[in-house]
Amino acid sequence: MGAPAALPLLLLFACCWAPAGANLSQDDSQPWTSDETVVAGGTVVLKCQVKDHEDSSLQWSNPAQQTLYFGEKRALRDNRIQLVSSTPHELSISISNVALADEGEYTCSIFTMPVRTAKSLVTVLGIPQKPIITGYKSSLREKETTTLNCQSSGSKPAAQLTWRKGDQELHGEPTRIQEDPNGKTFTVSSSVTFQVTREDDGANIVCSVNHESLKGADRSTSQRIEVLYTPTVMIRPDPPHPREGQKLLLHCEGHGNPVPQQYLWEKEGSVPPLKMTQESALIFPFLNKSDSGTYGCTATSNMGSQKAYYTLNVNDPSPVPSSSSTYHAIIGGIVAFIVFLLLILLIFLGHYLIRHKGTYLTHEAKGSDDAPDADTAIINAEGGQSGGEDKKEYFI
Repeated sequence: MGAPAALPLLLLFACCWAPAGANLSQDDSQPWTSDETVVAGGTVVLKCQVKDHEDSSLQWSNPAQQTLYFGEKRALRDNRIQLVSSTPHELSISISNVALADEGEYTCSIFTMPVRTAKSLVTVLGIPQKPIITGYKSSLREKETTTLNCQSSGSKPAAQLTWRKGDQELHGEPTRIQEDPNGKTFTVSSSVTFQVTREDDGANIVCSVNHESLKGADRSTSQRIEVLYTPTVMIRPDPPHPREGQKLLLHCEGHGNPVPQQYLWEKEGSVPPLKMTQESALIFPFLNKSDSGTYGCTATSNMGSQKAYYTLNVNDPSPVPSSSSTYHAIIGGIVAFIVFLLLILLIFLGHYLIRHKGTYLTHEAKGSDDAPDADTAIINAEGGQSGGEDKKEYFI
Protein backbone atom coordinates (compact mmCIF):
# COMPACT_ATOMS: atom_id res chain seq x y z
CA MET A 1 0.00 0.00 0.00
CA GLY A 2 1.43 3.37 -1.04
CA ALA A 3 1.64 6.43 1.14
CA PRO A 4 -1.18 8.34 -0.66
CA ALA A 5 -3.54 5.36 -0.27
CA ALA A 6 -2.75 5.03 3.51
CA LEU A 7 -3.45 8.70 4.34
CA PRO A 8 -7.28 8.37 4.60
CA LEU A 9 -6.88 5.37 6.91
CA LEU A 10 -4.53 7.34 9.18
CA LEU A 11 -7.00 10.24 9.38
CA LEU A 12 -9.84 7.84 10.25
CA PHE A 13 -7.69 6.18 12.96
CA ALA A 14 -6.87 9.59 14.45
CA CYS A 15 -10.52 10.57 14.58
CA CYS A 16 -11.59 7.32 16.23
CA TRP A 17 -8.86 7.56 18.88
CA ALA A 18 -9.39 11.25 19.74
CA PRO A 19 -9.69 11.91 23.50
CA ALA A 20 -13.19 11.86 24.88
CA GLY A 21 -14.77 15.30 25.04
CA ALA A 22 -12.43 16.78 22.46
CA ASN A 23 -14.31 19.03 20.02
CA LEU A 24 -12.84 18.35 16.61
CA SER A 25 -15.45 20.71 15.14
CA GLN A 26 -17.47 23.22 17.12
CA ASP A 27 -21.25 22.50 16.98
CA ASP A 28 -22.89 25.84 17.64
CA SER A 29 -26.34 24.25 17.51
CA GLN A 30 -25.66 21.92 20.45
CA PRO A 31 -27.52 23.14 23.62
CA TRP A 32 -25.89 22.93 27.06
CA THR A 33 -27.22 22.76 30.64
CA SER A 34 -25.91 22.04 34.16
CA ASP A 35 -26.76 19.58 36.93
CA GLU A 36 -28.66 21.01 39.91
CA THR A 37 -29.09 20.06 43.59
CA VAL A 38 -32.08 21.28 45.57
CA VAL A 39 -33.46 20.67 49.06
CA ALA A 40 -36.92 19.15 49.24
CA GLY A 41 -39.45 21.97 49.44
CA GLY A 42 -37.08 24.42 47.73
CA THR A 43 -36.97 25.88 44.21
CA VAL A 44 -34.71 24.81 41.35
CA VAL A 45 -34.03 26.74 38.12
CA LEU A 46 -33.25 24.80 34.90
CA LYS A 47 -31.36 26.81 32.29
CA CYS A 48 -30.74 25.68 28.71
CA GLN A 49 -28.66 27.71 26.23
CA VAL A 50 -27.66 27.41 22.59
CA LYS A 51 -25.41 29.54 20.40
CA ASP A 52 -27.00 28.89 16.98
CA HIS A 53 -30.71 28.09 17.24
CA GLU A 54 -31.18 27.60 13.44
CA ASP A 55 -34.62 29.21 13.67
CA SER A 56 -35.83 26.52 16.06
CA SER A 57 -37.18 26.74 19.63
CA LEU A 58 -35.81 25.13 22.77
CA GLN A 59 -37.89 22.64 24.77
CA TRP A 60 -37.72 21.29 28.37
CA SER A 61 -39.00 17.78 29.26
CA ASN A 62 -39.22 16.03 32.65
CA PRO A 63 -37.79 12.57 33.50
CA ALA A 64 -41.08 11.02 32.30
CA GLN A 65 -40.45 12.71 28.90
CA GLN A 66 -43.44 15.00 29.37
CA THR A 67 -42.94 18.38 27.73
CA LEU A 68 -42.88 21.18 30.26
CA TYR A 69 -42.25 24.20 28.03
CA PHE A 70 -41.79 24.60 24.26
CA GLY A 71 -40.34 28.03 23.88
CA GLU A 72 -42.55 30.33 25.90
CA LYS A 73 -45.55 28.03 25.66
CA ARG A 74 -46.54 25.97 28.71
CA ALA A 75 -47.17 22.33 27.85
CA LEU A 76 -47.81 20.75 31.28
CA ARG A 77 -50.35 22.16 33.69
CA ASP A 78 -48.32 22.26 36.88
CA ASN A 79 -48.46 25.59 38.68
CA ARG A 80 -45.14 24.81 40.39
CA ILE A 81 -43.40 25.11 37.01
CA GLN A 82 -42.97 28.68 35.77
CA LEU A 83 -41.22 30.34 32.85
CA VAL A 84 -38.16 32.36 33.84
CA SER A 85 -36.70 33.37 30.46
CA SER A 86 -37.44 32.53 26.83
CA THR A 87 -35.26 33.88 23.99
CA PRO A 88 -33.99 32.31 20.76
CA HIS A 89 -30.77 31.43 22.61
CA GLU A 90 -32.09 30.49 26.09
CA LEU A 91 -34.98 28.74 27.80
CA SER A 92 -35.07 28.83 31.63
CA ILE A 93 -37.82 27.47 33.86
CA SER A 94 -38.26 27.12 37.65
CA ILE A 95 -39.82 24.35 39.70
CA SER A 96 -40.97 25.38 43.19
CA ASN A 97 -41.85 23.25 46.21
CA VAL A 98 -39.68 20.47 44.84
CA ALA A 99 -40.57 16.95 46.00
CA LEU A 100 -38.45 13.81 46.10
CA ALA A 101 -40.46 12.53 43.11
CA ASP A 102 -39.14 15.42 41.00
CA GLU A 103 -35.63 13.98 41.08
CA GLY A 104 -34.20 12.70 37.80
CA GLU A 105 -32.85 13.69 34.40
CA TYR A 106 -34.47 16.65 32.64
CA THR A 107 -33.94 17.04 28.88
CA CYS A 108 -33.44 20.20 26.86
CA SER A 109 -34.05 19.68 23.13
CA ILE A 110 -33.72 21.81 19.99
CA PHE A 111 -35.45 20.51 16.88
CA THR A 112 -32.79 21.02 14.28
CA MET A 113 -31.69 18.45 11.69
CA PRO A 114 -30.79 16.26 13.49
CA VAL A 115 -32.47 16.92 16.87
CA ARG A 116 -29.92 17.87 19.52
CA THR A 117 -30.43 17.34 23.30
CA ALA A 118 -28.72 18.12 26.62
CA LYS A 119 -29.34 16.51 30.00
CA SER A 120 -29.65 18.12 33.46
CA LEU A 121 -29.59 15.83 36.49
CA VAL A 122 -31.71 17.23 39.34
CA THR A 123 -30.82 15.80 42.76
CA VAL A 124 -33.33 16.36 45.59
CA LEU A 125 -32.02 16.25 49.17
CA GLY A 126 -34.31 14.80 51.81
CA ILE A 127 -34.28 16.82 55.05
CA PRO A 128 -33.75 14.64 58.15
CA GLN A 129 -36.34 14.84 60.88
CA LYS A 130 -35.49 16.02 64.38
CA PRO A 131 -33.79 13.12 66.21
CA ILE A 132 -35.52 11.23 69.01
CA ILE A 133 -33.67 9.96 72.11
CA THR A 134 -34.90 6.84 73.93
CA GLY A 135 -33.64 4.57 76.70
CA TYR A 136 -33.48 7.03 79.61
CA LYS A 137 -34.86 5.98 83.01
CA SER A 138 -36.26 8.38 85.58
CA SER A 139 -32.99 8.63 87.51
CA LEU A 140 -29.53 7.04 87.65
CA ARG A 141 -27.30 6.16 90.57
CA GLU A 142 -23.73 7.37 90.77
CA LYS A 143 -21.31 5.10 88.83
CA GLU A 144 -24.23 3.41 87.05
CA THR A 145 -23.83 2.64 83.32
CA THR A 146 -26.59 3.69 80.93
CA THR A 147 -27.28 3.37 77.19
CA LEU A 148 -29.19 5.96 75.15
CA ASN A 149 -30.51 5.51 71.60
CA CYS A 150 -31.04 8.18 68.94
CA GLN A 151 -32.97 7.94 65.65
CA SER A 152 -33.79 10.27 62.72
CA SER A 153 -35.80 9.55 59.56
CA GLY A 154 -36.31 11.18 56.16
CA SER A 155 -32.74 12.02 55.14
CA LYS A 156 -31.45 11.64 51.57
CA PRO A 157 -28.67 10.77 51.32
CA ALA A 158 -28.34 9.13 54.73
CA ALA A 159 -27.46 11.54 57.56
CA GLN A 160 -24.86 11.08 60.32
CA LEU A 161 -25.53 11.21 64.09
CA THR A 162 -23.17 12.52 66.78
CA TRP A 163 -23.34 12.60 70.60
CA ARG A 164 -22.11 15.05 73.21
CA LYS A 165 -22.50 15.71 76.94
CA GLY A 166 -22.59 19.46 77.43
CA ASP A 167 -19.54 20.61 75.46
CA GLN A 168 -17.82 17.22 75.69
CA GLU A 169 -18.02 14.81 72.75
CA LEU A 170 -19.28 11.29 73.46
CA HIS A 171 -18.08 8.45 71.28
CA GLY A 172 -21.17 6.48 70.29
CA GLU A 173 -21.58 3.51 68.00
CA PRO A 174 -21.27 4.06 64.22
CA THR A 175 -24.45 5.35 62.58
CA ARG A 176 -26.74 2.55 61.37
CA ILE A 177 -28.61 3.15 58.07
CA GLN A 178 -31.95 1.69 57.01
CA GLU A 179 -33.91 2.53 53.85
CA ASP A 180 -37.39 3.97 54.36
CA PRO A 181 -40.47 2.29 52.81
CA ASN A 182 -40.66 5.00 50.10
CA GLY A 183 -37.37 3.72 48.68
CA LYS A 184 -35.89 7.21 48.51
CA THR A 185 -35.03 8.34 52.05
CA PHE A 186 -33.24 6.71 54.97
CA THR A 187 -33.62 6.26 58.73
CA VAL A 188 -30.39 6.53 60.73
CA SER A 189 -29.80 5.47 64.35
CA SER A 190 -26.99 5.40 66.89
CA SER A 191 -26.37 4.39 70.53
CA VAL A 192 -24.03 5.64 73.23
CA THR A 193 -23.06 3.94 76.51
CA PHE A 194 -21.36 5.75 79.41
CA GLN A 195 -20.93 5.70 83.20
CA VAL A 196 -22.44 8.58 85.14
CA THR A 197 -20.83 10.51 88.00
CA ARG A 198 -22.20 13.05 90.46
CA GLU A 199 -20.91 15.82 88.16
CA ASP A 200 -23.34 14.55 85.51
CA ASP A 201 -26.37 15.42 87.65
CA GLY A 202 -28.42 17.87 85.58
CA ALA A 203 -26.27 17.41 82.45
CA ASN A 204 -27.77 17.41 78.95
CA ILE A 205 -27.00 14.51 76.62
CA VAL A 206 -27.36 15.84 73.07
CA CYS A 207 -27.89 13.89 69.84
CA SER A 208 -27.27 15.94 66.67
CA VAL A 209 -27.97 15.07 63.03
CA ASN A 210 -25.51 16.26 60.36
CA HIS A 211 -26.70 16.60 56.76
CA GLU A 212 -25.90 18.77 53.75
CA SER A 213 -29.54 19.83 53.40
CA LEU A 214 -29.33 21.63 56.77
CA LYS A 215 -26.55 23.95 55.49
CA GLY A 216 -24.91 24.14 58.91
CA ALA A 217 -28.15 24.65 60.86
CA ASP A 218 -28.41 22.82 64.18
CA ARG A 219 -30.91 19.97 64.38
CA SER A 220 -30.58 18.15 67.68
CA THR A 221 -32.41 16.76 70.69
CA SER A 222 -31.23 16.82 74.31
CA GLN A 223 -32.03 14.59 77.26
CA ARG A 224 -31.43 15.92 80.77
CA ILE A 225 -30.24 13.24 83.17
CA GLU A 226 -30.56 13.06 86.96
CA VAL A 227 -27.89 11.34 89.04
CA LEU A 228 -28.47 10.26 92.65
CA TYR A 229 -25.41 10.39 94.93
CA THR A 230 -24.43 10.48 98.60
CA PRO A 231 -24.15 13.92 100.21
CA THR A 232 -20.98 15.93 100.71
CA VAL A 233 -20.63 17.78 104.06
CA MET A 234 -18.70 20.82 105.29
CA ILE A 235 -18.94 22.69 108.65
CA ARG A 236 -18.81 26.49 108.48
CA PRO A 237 -18.50 28.60 111.70
CA ASP A 238 -20.21 31.98 112.07
CA PRO A 239 -18.32 34.09 113.15
CA PRO A 240 -15.13 32.57 111.71
CA HIS A 241 -13.03 33.36 114.84
CA PRO A 242 -15.28 32.78 117.86
CA ARG A 243 -14.41 34.26 121.27
CA GLU A 244 -15.61 33.64 124.75
CA GLY A 245 -18.98 35.27 125.43
CA GLN A 246 -19.98 35.46 121.76
CA LYS A 247 -22.86 33.69 120.03
CA LEU A 248 -21.68 30.96 117.63
CA LEU A 249 -23.47 29.07 114.86
CA LEU A 250 -21.91 25.97 113.30
CA HIS A 251 -23.54 25.43 109.90
CA CYS A 252 -23.46 21.88 108.58
CA GLU A 253 -23.66 22.40 104.81
CA GLY A 254 -24.75 19.20 103.07
CA HIS A 255 -25.11 18.85 99.28
CA GLY A 256 -26.42 15.81 97.48
CA ASN A 257 -29.21 14.34 95.38
CA PRO A 258 -31.50 13.98 97.16
CA VAL A 259 -30.55 16.70 99.66
CA PRO A 260 -29.85 15.48 103.22
CA GLN A 261 -32.98 15.16 105.37
CA GLN A 262 -31.29 14.63 108.75
CA TYR A 263 -28.28 16.08 110.61
CA LEU A 264 -26.63 14.49 113.66
CA TRP A 265 -24.29 16.62 115.84
CA GLU A 266 -21.70 15.00 118.13
CA LYS A 267 -18.80 16.13 120.28
CA GLU A 268 -15.82 13.90 120.76
CA GLY A 269 -15.69 12.54 124.29
CA SER A 270 -19.33 13.41 124.94
CA VAL A 271 -22.29 10.98 124.91
CA PRO A 272 -25.09 10.88 123.93
CA PRO A 273 -25.15 12.89 120.67
CA LEU A 274 -25.73 16.61 121.11
CA LYS A 275 -28.50 17.06 118.59
CA MET A 276 -30.44 15.20 115.89
CA THR A 277 -32.60 17.45 113.77
CA GLN A 278 -33.65 18.48 110.28
CA GLU A 279 -31.98 21.83 110.90
CA SER A 280 -28.35 22.00 109.84
CA ALA A 281 -27.04 24.54 112.42
CA LEU A 282 -25.69 23.94 115.94
CA ILE A 283 -26.14 27.08 118.10
CA PHE A 284 -24.01 28.25 121.06
CA PRO A 285 -25.86 31.24 122.65
CA PHE A 286 -22.91 32.16 124.91
CA LEU A 287 -19.51 30.57 124.30
CA ASN A 288 -17.47 29.25 127.21
CA LYS A 289 -13.97 27.79 127.34
CA SER A 290 -15.59 24.45 128.09
CA ASP A 291 -17.20 24.47 124.63
CA SER A 292 -13.81 23.95 123.00
CA GLY A 293 -13.40 20.58 121.34
CA THR A 294 -13.94 18.62 118.11
CA TYR A 295 -17.46 18.51 116.73
CA GLY A 296 -18.81 16.14 114.08
CA CYS A 297 -21.84 16.52 111.81
CA THR A 298 -23.35 13.56 109.95
CA ALA A 299 -25.66 14.40 107.02
CA THR A 300 -28.00 11.61 105.95
CA SER A 301 -30.14 11.14 102.82
CA ASN A 302 -31.75 8.18 101.07
CA MET A 303 -28.43 7.58 99.30
CA GLY A 304 -26.35 7.31 102.48
CA SER A 305 -24.46 9.40 105.05
CA GLN A 306 -21.37 11.56 105.15
CA LYS A 307 -19.56 13.06 108.18
CA ALA A 308 -17.46 16.21 108.63
CA TYR A 309 -15.42 17.48 111.63
CA TYR A 310 -14.63 20.92 113.04
CA THR A 311 -12.26 21.79 115.90
CA LEU A 312 -13.55 24.65 118.06
CA ASN A 313 -11.03 26.73 120.01
CA VAL A 314 -12.72 29.40 122.14
CA ASN A 315 -10.39 32.41 122.33
CA ASP A 316 -10.18 35.04 125.08
CA PRO A 317 -12.83 37.74 125.02
CA SER A 318 -10.26 40.44 124.19
CA PRO A 319 -11.32 42.52 121.22
CA VAL A 320 -10.07 41.64 117.84
CA PRO A 321 -9.78 43.92 114.86
CA SER A 322 -13.18 44.38 113.40
CA SER A 323 -14.87 46.52 110.86
CA SER A 324 -16.08 48.94 113.60
CA SER A 325 -12.56 49.43 114.98
CA THR A 326 -11.29 50.00 111.48
CA TYR A 327 -14.03 52.58 111.03
CA HIS A 328 -12.99 54.33 114.25
CA ALA A 329 -9.36 54.32 113.16
CA ILE A 330 -10.31 55.97 109.88
CA ILE A 331 -12.37 58.64 111.69
CA GLY A 332 -9.48 59.27 114.13
CA GLY A 333 -7.06 59.70 111.25
CA ILE A 334 -9.36 62.21 109.56
CA VAL A 335 -9.73 64.21 112.81
CA ALA A 336 -5.94 64.23 113.36
CA PHE A 337 -5.43 65.48 109.82
CA ILE A 338 -7.94 68.31 110.33
CA VAL A 339 -6.22 69.32 113.63
CA PHE A 340 -2.88 69.30 111.83
CA LEU A 341 -4.25 71.61 109.13
CA LEU A 342 -5.64 73.96 111.81
CA LEU A 343 -2.26 74.11 113.55
CA ILE A 344 -0.53 74.95 110.27
CA LEU A 345 -3.11 77.66 109.65
CA LEU A 346 -2.58 79.15 113.14
CA ILE A 347 1.17 79.17 112.67
CA PHE A 348 0.88 81.02 109.37
CA LEU A 349 -1.66 83.44 110.85
CA GLY A 350 0.60 84.17 113.88
CA HIS A 351 3.57 84.72 111.64
CA TYR A 352 1.53 87.09 109.49
CA LEU A 353 0.35 89.15 112.52
CA ILE A 354 3.82 89.36 114.04
CA ARG A 355 5.27 90.51 110.75
CA HIS A 356 2.69 93.26 110.30
CA LYS A 357 3.01 94.38 113.99
CA GLY A 358 6.75 94.85 113.49
CA THR A 359 6.13 97.02 110.43
CA TYR A 360 3.77 99.25 112.48
CA LEU A 361 6.38 99.79 115.27
CA THR A 362 9.03 100.67 112.71
CA HIS A 363 6.81 103.39 111.29
CA GLU A 364 6.29 104.82 114.86
CA ALA A 365 10.04 104.99 115.43
CA LYS A 366 10.57 106.86 112.17
CA GLY A 367 7.92 109.45 113.23
CA SER A 368 9.78 110.19 116.52
CA ASP A 369 13.09 110.85 114.70
CA ASP A 370 11.50 113.57 112.54
CA ALA A 371 10.19 115.67 115.60
CA PRO A 372 12.42 118.53 117.06
CA ASP A 373 14.19 117.91 120.40
CA ALA A 374 13.81 120.14 123.56
CA ASP A 375 16.97 122.25 123.04
CA THR A 376 15.94 123.20 119.58
CA ALA A 377 12.54 124.28 120.84
CA ILE A 378 14.03 126.51 123.61
CA ILE A 379 16.45 128.18 121.20
CA ASN A 380 13.60 128.87 118.82
CA ALA A 381 11.64 130.37 121.67
CA GLU A 382 14.53 132.67 122.72
CA GLY A 383 15.05 133.79 119.18
CA GLY A 384 11.44 134.73 118.99
CA GLN A 385 11.75 136.73 122.27
CA SER A 386 14.59 138.89 121.01
CA GLY A 387 12.85 139.65 117.79
CA GLY A 388 9.54 140.83 119.24
CA GLU A 389 7.80 142.30 122.21
CA ASP A 390 5.86 139.26 123.28
CA LYS A 391 7.97 136.70 125.12
CA LYS A 392 6.88 133.12 125.12
CA GLU A 393 8.52 129.92 126.28
CA TYR A 394 7.93 126.60 124.66
CA PHE A 395 8.50 123.40 126.51
CA ILE A 396 8.28 120.08 124.97
